[in-house]
Amino acid sequence: MNILIDMNLSPDWVEVFERQGWQSYHWSKVGDPRAPDIIIMDWARKNSYLVFTHDLDFGIILATTGIGGPSVIQVRTEDIMPQTLGNRLVQIIKQYESMIKSGALITVDDRKSRVRVLPFQKMS
Repeated sequence: MNILIDMNLSPDWVEVFERQGWQSYHWSKVGDPRAPDIIIMDWARKNSYLVFTHDLDFGIILATTGIGGPSVIQVRTEDIMPQTLGNRLVQIIKQYESMIKSGALITVDDRKSRVRVLPFQKMS
């Protein structure tokens, strides 16, 4: 599993993921911290990384473009620190690993997680 951590999340997440044996980078170590989300998405897709973010724009990009990846995990909780959310997020990633590999948008809030398989179906 390869995970790219968005700028709006702490670099401390790298350690959480690497303890699981997953390759991870915080975007600040990969690219321009001011890069638009579409550039981050493009890098993740080309390098086979899922995007982990607290930003809803990544889900919007997936919905409006109809692309099949990269997979995105968007956290919609107030406390986004690894000390609070780390164990739960690791369990969610393990639970949905096959969907992540195929392409998915996973939304995590305070009570539950939801998965949508990519690419999104266009409404007619």
